[in-house]
Amino acid sequence: MALKSVFVARLTTDELATLVKAARPVIVLVPVGAVEPHGPHLPLDTDVIISRAACERAARAFERGTAVALVAPDVAYGVTNFAAGFAGAVSVPAGAVTAYLRGIVEGWLTNGVAHVCLVNNHLEPGHDAAVRAAVAGLERGRASVASPLTRKWARTLSEEFKRGACHAGEYETSLVQAADADSVREETRRTLPDVEVSLSEAIVRGVDRFTDMGLARSYAGAPARASAAHGEEMLTRLAEMIVGEVTEAMG
Repeated sequence: MALKSVFVARLTTDELATLVKAARPVIVLVPVGAVEPHGPHLPLDTDVIISRAACERAARAFERGTAVALVAPDVAYGVTNFAAGFAGAVSVPAGAVTAYLRGIVEGWLTNGVAHVCLVNNHLEPGHDAAVRAAVAGLERGRASVASPLTRKWARTLSEEFKRGACHAGEYETSLVQAADADSVREETRRTLPDVEVSLSEAIVRGVDRFTDMGLARSYAGAPARASAAHGEEMLTRLAEMIVGEVTEAMG
């Protein structure tokens, strides 16, 4: 069966049923993000944009193998306490995030798919923990989480990401330029000075608010250095992360 779309919500019930009954296992990739400030140059749904684009690339990569991968509708809200005080920070309790995601995973498994992967690019520690908790205790091989906070994947990403100065900086801005260029406020982006604040180091010290970290405009890193070419490279690596996590989990 030729896929009409890699986005499962654009298939009909008959088309999905036919896929599930076919010989190739069906994998559902769920893009997870947050509604959260990302500087004066990126939209509030930046993390969702990144997760969705990475999922779409991973789904295309699976087309060359023995499985079919479909991209589910986004989960656009999460734990967003670090950005408190900025307009557009909408935080959901961790327990609610976990329960909601668990319901989504179990719902897709009930539909007969072989595996569900939660793809998370909102990297606030409490949110990432809530996402991982959503697949805890499920039957081995049925679900996974793909997140750049996993060390083996973090090592494949940019130097800015590894320094931890990467909230709406060169790394994320480049990704959005590659995935949804029209959503970047380019005139503003080009004027922004570097903010060399490592979120990861601040978190280790127990700081849990952007304002207390020194992110006066809700960004860290170097957005003025961003480029679509760099974003394309990072999207490729995020897609490899997704394929790697799913392949490992399914054995």
